[in-house]
This record gives sequence, C-alpha cells and structure tokens, in this order.
Amino acid sequence: MLAFIFKRLGQSIIVMLAVALISFIMFRYVGDPVASMVSQEATIADQELLRERLGLNDPFYVQFFRFIMNALQGNFGISYRLQTPVADLIMSRLPATIELALTSATIALIVGIVAGVFTALNRKSPIAAGIMAFSLIGVSLPTFLIGIGLIYIFAVELQWLPSFGRGQVVDLGWWRTGFLTETGLRSLILPAITLSLFQMTLIMRLVRAEMLEVLRQDYIKFARARGLSKRAINFSHALKNTMVPVITIAGLQLGSIITGALITETVFQWPGIGSLFLSSVAVVDVPVMAAYLIFVGFVFVIVNLIVDILYYVVDPRLRVGGSSKGH
Repeated sequence: MLAFIFKRLGQSIIVMLAVALISFIMFRYVGDPVASMVSQEATIADQELLRERLGLNDPFYVQFFRFIMNALQGNFGISYRLQTPVADLIMSRLPATIELALTSATIALIVGIVAGVFTALNRKSPIAAGIMAFSLIGVSLPTFLIGIGLIYIFAVELQWLPSFGRGQVVDLGWWRTGFLTETGLRSLILPAITLSLFQMTLIMRLVRAEMLEVLRQDYIKFARARGLSKRAINFSHALKNTMVPVITIAGLQLGSIITGALITETVFQWPGIGSLFLSSVAVVDVPVMAAYLIFVGFVFVIVNLIVDILYYVVDPRLRVGGSSKGH
C-alpha cells in the first residue's frame, strides 16, 4: 500500500512540475510584465532597472526555480489589472467556487447513482424510459445553453429563483459562505443544477451499464440459486461491485466540475475563480492566468491521487496483483 502511494506521489510531482513549467512559460513569455507595471513616462533605463530588480535578466533555469519556490509559498505575483496579490484574489474567490463545485458534485453523485440503479433494475418501466430520454438533455446540450434555459424558466418566467450573483454571504474568518443565508442557498440552486447536469447523466448511464453487466455475472446467478432476496442481491452484491469503476469516473468528474465551473460562473455572474480567469484572459492578466493553471493542475493531481488510493482499497485485484509482483 505504501509503495503504491509513494509511486503515485512521484507521478503527481512530475505532473505538477510539468504544469508549473507551462505556467512559467506563460508568465514569462506572454506579454511584458515590465511594460504593465511602469508608467508611460518611464524611460528605457527605468524599465531595464526594474527588469534587473525583478530578476528577469537571470537565466531561464534560475527564473524557473524561483517561480517554483514562490509558488510553493503561495506567491504568484501581482495582478496587472487590479494591482493586487494574485494569491489574495484567488483566496477571496475560492470559497464561492468550492461551494458551487461541492454542491454540484453532491447532486450529480446522489441523483446519478440512484437514477442509474433504478433504470437498471426497472428497464421496462415507463419511468426508466423517461429518465433515459431526459438524460439526453444533459449529455447533448452545452452547459451555457442549459444555464440560459434555466434562467429563462425559473428566474424570468416563474420568478422563483435569482438569475445571477451569490446572494448574501456570511464571513467565517477568511471563508465567506452562502450556505447560512436564504438568499445564498436560493442563488446556489440554478448554477449548481446547471453544472451538475452533465456529470449526473454521465454517472447515471455509467452506473446503469455497470449494474446491468454485473447482474449478468455467474456469481449473481449463483446468489439467486441460493435463494437470496432481490434486495440482498441487488444492493449487497451487485451495487458494491458496480461502484468500483464508478469511483474513478466520479473522481475525475469532480475535478472537471471545479475546472469547468468557469462557464457556469460566467452565465450566472458567480464570483468564483472561473469568472476571475475569464476576465483576466480578456485583459491578458498573465499572473492570474498562470496561477489558475497551477490551481487546475493541482486539483486534478489531488483528485486523481485520492481516486487511485480509493480504487486500490476497494478493488482487491490490485492488492493481489501488487503482492504477487512483490514476491
């Protein structure tokens, strides 16, 4: 187990170094930071002095090493547009993105697994057929179109829910949460559903396909022959084995929810890091763009590491295979 974890940690470090290299190249060679920081009246000598003070004349490997050390300390430079430390901008908007992503992931997992099991066990039911037909919406329609449609129905026509913003928030130290206010919860509903719909239908279809495959296995037939109840067969045996591949997909989709939130945040004017990134792209605010890229890479690396460990825990074949190789 420890050898498996250390192997995955080594791979994660290599991936993060590659992401850091891409971010550094973006930070260093996209635009001129000196031109963004000095006034129009600055002379060439002033620009060269600032360039020397920032270490921009140092060799590539020296600058890259300094960039990694600063990133490990949470120092990603100053935003060209807002003249504010990038780390402060990220931390101020991170709670909004995390709350949206966690809510969306929870909806996708619960509804996806329940609907997947139901449609697998009731294949000939009209309700199951309706669920499968409805799932095509989440798979085929783009996220921004789903968001606009929900805004039109529930915010414009019915006027049940707000169409933009995060609502009222409560400060809990450095964390600002909308979970503790009515307007915050109501503002979260539409963007959370929009962001979760694609992942929910994907998980539902995966669970259904895996459940049907497991129910055809010989050990399920043997369990039926032993006289076990349908409930015991479906939930104690079939569902348990169905969840093994679902863990991988669900974990990867959680990373996709966090990184894919930028479209949803833009549609609903949600004040998260996704909307911060898009606004930074519009004005070529390179430090913010580089920090966002590192954040995305870090999220995927951590999620993949957790998924690999969980997969190793729940699937005995990996443990047996690892042990046999060790002997």
